[in-house]
Amino acid sequence: MSSQPSDLIRLDAFGTVAVVTATDPARLDVAAGAVSGVVDEFDRACSRFRPDSELSMVNASAGLAVRVGPLLVEAVSAALRAARLTAGDVDPTVGEALIALGYDRDFDELSVVSGEPSFVLDGPGRPGRPLAAVSGWRTVQVDREAGTIRVAPGVSLDLGATAKALAADHAAAAAHEAADCGVLVSLGGDLAISGPAPDEGWRVRVTDDHRAGVSAPGQWISLRVGGLATSSVAVRRWQTDAGVAHHLIDPATGGSVDSAWRTVSVCAASCLDANIASTAAIVRGSRARAWLSELRLPSRLVAVDGTVCHVAGWPSAGDELPVGSAVGVEEGRN
Repeated sequence: MSSQPSDLIRLDAFGTVAVVTATDPARLDVAAGAVSGVVDEFDRACSRFRPDSELSMVNASAGLAVRVGPLLVEAVSAALRAARLTAGDVDPTVGEALIALGYDRDFDELSVVSGEPSFVLDGPGRPGRPLAAVSGWRTVQVDREAGTIRVAPGVSLDLGATAKALAADHAAAAAHEAADCGVLVSLGGDLAISGPAPDEGWRVRVTDDHRAGVSAPGQWISLRVGGLATSSVAVRRWQTDAGVAHHLIDPATGGSVDSAWRTVSVCAASCLDANIASTAAIVRGSRARAWLSELRLPSRLVAVDGTVCHVAGWPSAGDELPVGSAVGVEEGRN
């Protein structure tokens, strides 16, 4: 992750791995402590799998306004902002759809599928649990002044598309303030930078899966500011009785999205904005390339055939994947 791979700390976070590194190695423990504190706060507020989380309280009280802390108010507001910016392509009301697909517990407890995607669930969910229609983000009511959140009956929120990235932004800011030096924080591949970067920038390896080693096909890039997020249908896949499913939901169908892209990485001013764009790009499929270009968000899009295209200034030098066609997608895909 860093140009100095020995000067980093790895932590458990949100069922994945957090990586923390700092420009001053002597302050790395302080930075990691700040990150750990932010991760714990977000987990208690935003986890769909903790029965004692504030989000679980909101989902269990559908139809009633629930008083919650400011962090969940911010996280749900960020998710609704993502829905507005993407015209609903990134929708936090996909919780019931994910449950219908079997993602109703910690990911480690699912029948995980590894290897190349082949793919995806195209039809009903598990027997007795058909795919759930997505009710839509406009049904969610947030009252910032009262500190309450209300969802309609039958709606469950899932903040997976935004909360981890927002946590990365918070964690990087907290680590920078605590350590008083430049820091880079990656939460399961959602990466945020705060404070001055090294002279050569932060050296980052971009692949389908943040857990992959440097031998996995990918690209080294250097970052100085902002955030980087990668969304991929090649990871977080599990087996159901009806086939293989993954965690990126198409709100239009309630099923795992069948995208032209296997993986999309985006750089933006914040990790949150980068992750909103990368997730929406997977959902938008072949339309995503022009959309990201119009937004001037440097992006790397890997098509389902393993070819790659670079958008809005993302460097092509050093990419180990072959460059795709002008469109880089299969006819008929989103």
